[in-house]
Amino acid sequence: MRERLRIFFYLGGFWLTLMFAGRILFLVYNYDYAKTLTTGEKILTMLHGLRMDASITGYFLAFSGLLLTISVFKNSLWIGRTLTVVSLLLLIVTSVIITVDLELYRHWGFRLNTTPLMYIGSEAMGSIEAIVIVKVGLIFLLLVSTGAFVFIRKIFPRIEYLGDAKPKSALVLFAVSALMFIPIRGSFTVAPMNTGFVYFHNTKPFANHAAINVVWNFLYSVRKSANQNYPENFFDKKATNRLIDSLYTSGDSTISILKTSRPNIILLILESFTADVIEPLGGVKNLTPNLNALCDEGVLFTNFYASGDRTDKGLISILSGYPAQPQTSIIKLPNKTQSLPHLNTHLKRLGYTTSFIYGGDVDFANFRSYLNTGGFDHITTLDDFDDELYTSKWGVHDHYMFDKAFHELIKEQNPFFKVILTLSSHEPFDVPGEKFNEGNSQEALFLNSCHYTDKSVGTFITKCKQQPWWDNTLLIITADHGHRHPGKKQLKDKERFKIPLLMLGGAVTRDTTLHTLGGQTDIANTLLAQIDKTHPEFSFSKNLLDIQAKPFAAYFFNDGYGFLLPDKYIVYDNPGKQFLIQQNADAEDLNLSKAYQQKLFLDYNHRGE
Repeated sequence: MRERLRIFFYLGGFWLTLMFAGRILFLVYNYDYAKTLTTGEKILTMLHGLRMDASITGYFLAFSGLLLTISVFKNSLWIGRTLTVVSLLLLIVTSVIITVDLELYRHWGFRLNTTPLMYIGSEAMGSIEAIVIVKVGLIFLLLVSTGAFVFIRKIFPRIEYLGDAKPKSALVLFAVSALMFIPIRGSFTVAPMNTGFVYFHNTKPFANHAAINVVWNFLYSVRKSANQNYPENFFDKKATNRLIDSLYTSGDSTISILKTSRPNIILLILESFTADVIEPLGGVKNLTPNLNALCDEGVLFTNFYASGDRTDKGLISILSGYPAQPQTSIIKLPNKTQSLPHLNTHLKRLGYTTSFIYGGDVDFANFRSYLNTGGFDHITTLDDFDDELYTSKWGVHDHYMFDKAFHELIKEQNPFFKVILTLSSHEPFDVPGEKFNEGNSQEALFLNSCHYTDKSVGTFITKCKQQPWWDNTLLIITADHGHRHPGKKQLKDKERFKIPLLMLGGAVTRDTTLHTLGGQTDIANTLLAQIDKTHPEFSFSKNLLDIQAKPFAAYFFNDGYGFLLPDKYIVYDNPGKQFLIQQNADAEDLNLSKAYQQKLFLDYNHRGE
């Protein structure tokens, strides 16, 4: 019995050590974030993280203990070998999760869960530089080889030569294995283990993120994502209805900016174009000279925010007026997306011919299903370009895509609605043409890609202005989401979600700058109010040009949200059940932000039923 118990506790020490090493590796790899923590805070991440380390170790040990219990009655080689094989497989899986998480956190700002599985494919791999794959691969090999060496030297010999044991040993081993329920569950209260258990810091999300055991987090998300629903008791339902009603006040006082009720409409969605790259919005000087100049030609919104942090979420927010979600992407669920309102559908009813063009793979992240549900008359994708133009890892570079978009436009029947989605300013930023700067950092490469796309936009619009239909055209320029660069903004930061919204073209009657606070979901009803009327079907969309509309914006990051009111800034973290930022906000403002998330939760859960 003693030998079996010794093996059991050796395995416990092995897994706890591996998890501890994984956390140290996470802090070292993400040094730019870790250096914002004090030594004491780093120690606290290790101590608080032990609780979740013990939980995942408990899962592993419960199975090992069961095998050791069986070995008391049937001491055959297959038991020892099964335990060895399973342990080594768990070592490999654990090492994969730990190492993949190292790099993804730098880009996405949250610990690995099932979200990246939605983007697996050649397109996603195109975002990863070869040097990163080599670096992460070497770390994986080091982790696995070191773990396997320790296991084979210290634990395997004891497993391989298990001796006989008395039957009563089985009771002890079974009891010890059953006790793993305690660390697995993490508490004796009604609440089982969750990521909130290890959250300890009120103002530094990275400290909390570092405390999370990424293996537990990933495996938990795999189980949970099979039937993802959001809590319906996050905030009081009656209060939610009252507060949401007060949020979406409207009237008939729309400011008209168009000289016609049926303009042609070009909706240009720029990949990753944060406001920080556009000088009139406070961005990098001279980086985007064409967009800088265009900002003086129409209606520029200077206080505009993306709803989410991925293209698939941005498309839904812009075209369906529907917010991003903190843990899911509704575009992956056709049964839900087919029930969403769609801007394209409303425009077709008004007599528009409609089309969508993208130089990448429209099957990525379920784009095609969503766009087909919207009923576009024509969709142009990577397959419609000559093979020799496929020079980007994501598809066709923007200047080729804009050239095709222009030739399609000159053949369009008026009035037309054309959606253009760019891609070149996406990782790995491998763009042609002159560089804005000569640096090789990720930030420098990102800025170069934005400079390139700006040039492509300028050329495209110059050609459009020479066409007879330009005088009757409304061009709307926005972005699918923001970006961490420049400045390496954290995932929760409002600056990471601030993007441009510019309405210009021959159909626009005024040049002005508006500071009205709004977001992507507002584009639908703002546009419809200009050419027809707002539609209650877009229940999360307000008319930004209605002077009676209440100014606000909301954005969602991984398991949290930001909520903005004039001069007020709120950030809430769902796992920690805490407000990270409450700038100038009173209790009613905080409740309003909670009501917005609860309204989204309720709508998402029951949509498509």
